Amino acid sequence: MSAPDTKDSAGILEKGGETLQVSSSSAPKRPWWTLGGKDVSFAAVDSDSVTTGSSGPLKEVLLDTPSDSDEHNNNVFHDSAAAQFYQPVEKYEGRHRFDPHATWSAEEEQKLIRTLDRGNITQALSDNMLTELPSQLVSKKIGPDNWIPIQMLLWSVVAISQFKITGRATFFITRFLLGLLEGGFIPDVILYLSYFYRNRELPVRLAWFWTSYVSTNIVSAFLAYGILHLRGRHGLGGWRWLFLIEGSLTGLLGILSWFYLPPSPTQTKRTGLKGALRPKDGWFSEREETIMVTRILRDDPGKATMHNVANLPHRFNVDNSNVPFTYHLIKPKTPPANYLTLTLKALGFSTFNTNLLTIPSSVLFILQLQFWTWLSEKLNQRFLIGLVSQLWAIPLLIALETLPPNFAHANWVRFAVSSLIVGYPYVHAILVAITSRNAGTVRTRTVGSSLYNMAVQTSNIISTQARPPILSGVFTDRQQIYQNNDKPLYYTGNKVLLGLAAYNVILFIGAKAFYIWKNNQRDEIWDSKTREEKLDYLATTKDKGNKRLDFRFAS
Repeated sequence: MSAPDTKDSAGILEKGGETLQVSSSSAPKRPWWTLGGKDVSFAAVDSDSVTTGSSGPLKEVLLDTPSDSDEHNNNVFHDSAAAQFYQPVEKYEGRHRFDPHATWSAEEEQKLIRTLDRGNITQALSDNMLTELPSQLVSKKIGPDNWIPIQMLLWSVVAISQFKITGRATFFITRFLLGLLEGGFIPDVILYLSYFYRNRELPVRLAWFWTSYVSTNIVSAFLAYGILHLRGRHGLGGWRWLFLIEGSLTGLLGILSWFYLPPSPTQTKRTGLKGALRPKDGWFSEREETIMVTRILRDDPGKATMHNVANLPHRFNVDNSNVPFTYHLIKPKTPPANYLTLTLKALGFSTFNTNLLTIPSSVLFILQLQFWTWLSEKLNQRFLIGLVSQLWAIPLLIALETLPPNFAHANWVRFAVSSLIVGYPYVHAILVAITSRNAGTVRTRTVGSSLYNMAVQTSNIISTQARPPILSGVFTDRQQIYQNNDKPLYYTGNKVLLGLAAYNVILFIGAKAFYIWKNNQRDEIWDSKTREEKLDYLATTKDKGNKRLDFRFAS
């Protein structure tokens, strides 16, 4: 009589006297407030399943990567019966490098990540761009490695043409063209970086992207100081020189990026002119490409559901976006950011020195961006960390609201408070990454990132001023929240910002609660199924992306 099958809490299955290592079935159950731990994208089929190969059951299941053993305990590719449903599609660029049985050391993986970071992909993509959904269709058609440089180059042409602005008509024409040509830049960057980094690595890399973005503001402040002194040269105003020179720099970066950006992690070798700025043999060896592709797909099998260059179905944009929380916060810091320069001018500083005095808030902004993004992944808490941004802003807004009109050094105090608000904990990289992470597939990631960033720009429209300060002689000074009849201290506007900050607190808590509830609901249904029922679901389901019963949201 054979010994009964038993399994202990560590996941060791005693089968007929033999000890077999098995995988767990779903994300570890833990209270929502618990700090640390790992998330999973897809729940495994069965905690009692044993990986089998062509020769039958294995006495020792594939060892996990040492650097991520607890994460890979839920690796859906451990179970060969279920793994077939997660295999990369035929046209997936990295299919030839994917090896579900590959193992590597933590040192190899860290070396690979350092190689990626040294490639400075995020810094190569840095620029001042907006977003728009139709661009994603173009990006999927010709590839982000081609579309991103094209956007930068076309944008620079229009940006340069702004030096010929003569009034309202030419201003609106150039702004319309900029919005049209800028469309999709940030969502394209997010999608592109997701090809190279795992979900929990993406936020920090996006933080570096926005660090580069804000750093350009610091550099621009110094450039503006010098460029604005060109006023009168060849009959051009200083701000016209600013558009001309900075637009030209963006165009040069766009051209260089086309020679540098690879189509995918397995296509980094130089091919003619394309890739002329990359090494002849590419960034990675064959083994490194195997590690790169395998680690990404073990982390999120949904990334292998589409070729990097493909057409998106026209109906997909509406019917299959599957974005459960397309939300964005109206940023309380935007009006004070615009008011900061007015405060500096009230102190008697010139336009040149005002540009320089905006630098401290930008430096604080960068430091907070990096720290809170890193901490969110370290603690495995995104929305709770996001609350910090509002808890930071609320007391500062209360200070602006309650300070009397006149007291000793009033303008300097308001400048300090406004600078602290402008340099608030920026959690945009966290929210962008979690939107991408919770998409479930390349298709939904493409549209979800676009919708999120469209919401970002909508909030900017609501919270920012109606005309650029540089054209003060052409347009009236008006903001949506800080309005003329409320100046100069904008007490009414600050009350509105306090209300928005309170609203944002509700959004953060609501998003956290929703994802936790959704995961628990799916866990209950998934864990109630037998192994055969789960395999049947994987074989027959029509659900896509994050609508799948085995998909789990990060929060």
